[in-house]
Amino acid sequence: MSDQPDDSQKTEEPTGKRLSEARSRGQVPTSRELNSWILLFTATIAIATISPMLGSGLMDLLRRFVEAPHSLPMETPQTVGAVLYDLLLQVTLLMSIPLGLFFVLAILTGIGQNGLVYSPKALEPKLDKLSPMTGLTRMFSGRNFVEFLKGNLKLILVGAMGTIILMPEIGRLELLITLTPAMMLNEIKWLTVEMMIGMLAVYFIFAAGDFAYQRYSNHKQLMMTRQEVREEFKQAEGDPHIKGKLRQIRMERARQRMMQAVPKADVVITNPTHFAVALAYEPDTMQAPTVIAKGQDNVALRIRALAEENEVPIIENPPLARALHAVVEIDQQVPEEHYKAVAEIISYVWQLKGKMPGGKPKRR
Repeated sequence: MSDQPDDSQKTEEPTGKRLSEARSRGQVPTSRELNSWILLFTATIAIATISPMLGSGLMDLLRRFVEAPHSLPMETPQTVGAVLYDLLLQVTLLMSIPLGLFFVLAILTGIGQNGLVYSPKALEPKLDKLSPMTGLTRMFSGRNFVEFLKGNLKLILVGAMGTIILMPEIGRLELLITLTPAMMLNEIKWLTVEMMIGMLAVYFIFAAGDFAYQRYSNHKQLMMTRQEVREEFKQAEGDPHIKGKLRQIRMERARQRMMQAVPKADVVITNPTHFAVALAYEPDTMQAPTVIAKGQDNVALRIRALAEENEVPIIENPPLARALHAVVEIDQQVPEEHYKAVAEIISYVWQLKGKMPGGKPKRR
């Protein structure tokens, strides 16, 4: 029995982790037909626009070999090699513009389909690729059979389109010998462009279809079974590093919210340095004072600093500060056993602020 799940069991969409791992392996949907179509389209534009310049440049380079071959230094093998090397160098420089354009477009087409893909894992050697059985299985796979049929159909239809375009022009070919070389090249250029436009129209259907097929095929391969989704979820939840990171994020966010509430406090009760508890009391909306922030050591010092910056009264009462810190959570009201001590402190603070004393906290 194979360990690989049956395709019929893959009913779940691939998770972000699955997609990320596939991308790191270089498993992204790439249409080679689309790349070929863009390069062929660029070649058509190049033939229609810059081919006269290239043809003129090549003619200038070769003219001396036809008009004045006797002037070339051909006495020794070394001089012949120097002449040919110079010719090759000049031809390469002349062709560097279209070749460079094709190279840049080939890179941009790949980036346009999937963005920048950095996949060092794709370069790692794999022993299973050396297995003859694995190679035969890959060779006769359904994917390669589809590629085989697609390639043959493409050649037939594109070749047929080229033939249909050329057939009406066959009678004119014998007239080309009556033209000057420049006129002959111009006629051949436009005949080539016309043929390539027809081939591009047919090829576009293959490129668009292949682009859609590659994405569908890659998505289908990455589909997951319900068991795989559950296992991935368990691994993510059970990873101690992830749990620790999530816990750290939650604590940091809670601490930020707590610190933002300190300026709204009516009083901060301290130990004086080891504990700090910030209380708020609104008689119209609260039955009892509520702890809106608390902390120990460094957090306590930060609460004191924020209270001083925002002119929140700070009262030193070590027993009460330790007790409230130990038994009351954030956003919880002060328990009844501490009503009297807290009420005295809040009344004192209100008197300092010139507020009307609210009396003791309401009992439930």
